[in-house]
Amino acid sequence: MVFGRSSRTQRPVEPVTLKILVAGGFGVGKTTLVGAVSEIKPLRTEETLSEAGRPVDDLDGVESKNTTTVAMDFGRITLREDLVLYLFGTPGQDRFWFLWDELAQGALGAVVLADTRRLEDSFAAIDYFERRGIPFTVGVNCFEGADRFPVESVRGALDLDPEVPLMMCDARDRESVKSVLVAVVEHALVRSTREREPAAT
Repeated sequence: MVFGRSSRTQRPVEPVTLKILVAGGFGVGKTTLVGAVSEIKPLRTEETLSEAGRPVDDLDGVESKNTTTVAMDFGRITLREDLVLYLFGTPGQDRFWFLWDELAQGALGAVVLADTRRLEDSFAAIDYFERRGIPFTVGVNCFEGADRFPVESVRGALDLDPEVPLMMCDARDRESVKSVLVAVVEHALVRSTREREPAAT
């Protein structure tokens, strides 16, 4: 018997690509999150805030913010050799919410980024994904100077279902953001498996 290397060459792994939305209120850190984790130069559609928008945009708590996303942010991250996430950051202001339906098509799940100083700004995004049955994870962006609250207190304030993951994170930190994205994928896969299981008789 002759031993040697196989003449077969290994084919490169074709990665599974998944679409994840990053949503939340105005100024919560969505653009920062996508930029912190993306392995490509993120696509940004930011414009300078104008005087005309001031009566419409609520700047309470984010007075130093001078730009806003008007369409979407886009980034990509390879979690494993066989798993790539495409990230789509949604615009935060009410007047751009008509874009959400387009961005949500084909999404596996979503991150709802929250700010404890303005938790009420998260309700619209949470409601959006709950109504459409899109799995989501809440990431509480821990801003400097913001009060810290126990996870269960934040969960109660947001009225989240028990199975919805909620994590503290830093939208500027790559590893912190990766943990939130992994939680979204795992939550979506668990829910998908549960929905495919035959109902008990």
